[in-house]
Amino acid sequence: MPSVAELRIYPVKSLRGRPVRQAQVEPWGLAGDRRWMVVLPNGRFMTQRQYPVMATIGAAAGPAGLTLSQAGRRPLTVPFPEGSPETVAVWRDQVPALPADPAADAWLTEAIGTVCRLVHQADPLTRPVDPDFARPGDSVSFADGFPLLVTTLGSLADLEGRLGRTLGMDRFRANVVVAGTDAWDEDHWRVIRIGEVTFRAPKPCGRCVMTTIDQELGVKAEDGEPLRLLSTFRRDAAGRIVFGQNLIPDGPGRIAQGDSVEVLERG
Repeated sequence: MPSVAELRIYPVKSLRGRPVRQAQVEPWGLAGDRRWMVVLPNGRFMTQRQYPVMATIGAAAGPAGLTLSQAGRRPLTVPFPEGSPETVAVWRDQVPALPADPAADAWLTEAIGTVCRLVHQADPLTRPVDPDFARPGDSVSFADGFPLLVTTLGSLADLEGRLGRTLGMDRFRANVVVAGTDAWDEDHWRVIRIGEVTFRAPKPCGRCVMTTIDQELGVKAEDGEPLRLLSTFRRDAAGRIVFGQNLIPDGPGRIAQGDSVEVLERG
C-alpha cells in the first residue's frame, strides 16, 4: 500500500521548508505551515517567482515565534506579533495579518535585497478556499490556494527519467510526499485517507517558474527545466501545467511518516 515518505512544513510562504516526522492537520493546513509571509511595503505578497533568493532563507517555527536563518548571517528570532491586524494581499485575497517586529523587516530586507516586511496570519478562518473547488467553511493559510499539496515519488521518477537528471522533490514544495504508487496515479485521486485523516483532492496543482529554482542556491535554471518538459505532456483541460494534487482536510488529526495512504475515491 502507498505510504507517506516525507512530510514538510513551510513556516514562511516561499522561504525554505523543513522536514518533520509528524504533523497536526488543522482545517487550513498543517500546523505551522505558511502562517507567516513576506510582503512588499504595500502589503502585496512576495514569492520566489520574482525573488529566487528567498529559497536560501530558512525558517523554523517554535512556541515562542519564528527563527530566520541564512548562510553567513546571524539567525534572528521573531516573536509572535500582537496588536491590530492590517490587510495584506495574496493573489486576489485580502487577508488580515499582524505585522512582525521591525527587526524582522530589516533582517529580511538585507537577506532578499528588496525592502519588505514580515507578517503573521491573524486568523486563517478569514481566508476561504476558492468556492468553485471547496465546501462552505473550507479555509486556507497563506498558501497559494489550498491547505495542502501532495506529490508522489513515482511521478518524480518518471519526470527525472524523461529529463535525464535528478531534480529532487523540494522544488515542488509539497507538504506530503507519497511512495509506492505508479507514476501520475495521483491524477485520479478524489478522496484519500492518510493515517486517521480524510482529504478531498479537488484539483491538480498548477505549476509555475518556481519549479525551475534550485532550492539550495536560490537561482533559476537557465534551460527552464523541468517546467519546459512538463509543459509538453502535463497540461490539464485548461492548458495549465500540473504536478501533484491539492488537498482539503475533512477534519483535524495527526499524520506521520510511514502512514498508509488509501485512495477512497477515484475519478
